[in-house]
Amino acid sequence: MKKPFLYALAAALYITILVISINALLPLLPQKSIFIPMAMLSLFVLSAAVMGFLFLSEPFRLYMDNKRPEAIAFFAKIVGFFACFVVLFFILLFNQF
Repeated sequence: MKKPFLYALAAALYITILVISINALLPLLPQKSIFIPMAMLSLFVLSAAVMGFLFLSEPFRLYMDNKRPEAIAFFAKIVGFFACFVVLFFILLFNQF
């Protein structure tokens, strides 16, 4: 039960650290640069790889071990826990006003 939560927590922490870092570095960035879109696209690809690993590595291992129901349940639990973090992010967003 704890493992899907930890995978979802890792994804939420990754997003949180990334956003805090970008906000801290934003004043240091030049106004216009060809490297900003390149950096953002690269960050998107990196994030897709990290999230793919966090969300799919364990379910894929279970699936390959012929534990298909467990793999589907594990993936659903990760997505469910992550959905709770998304709801939490929105609650924090709307409580700022």
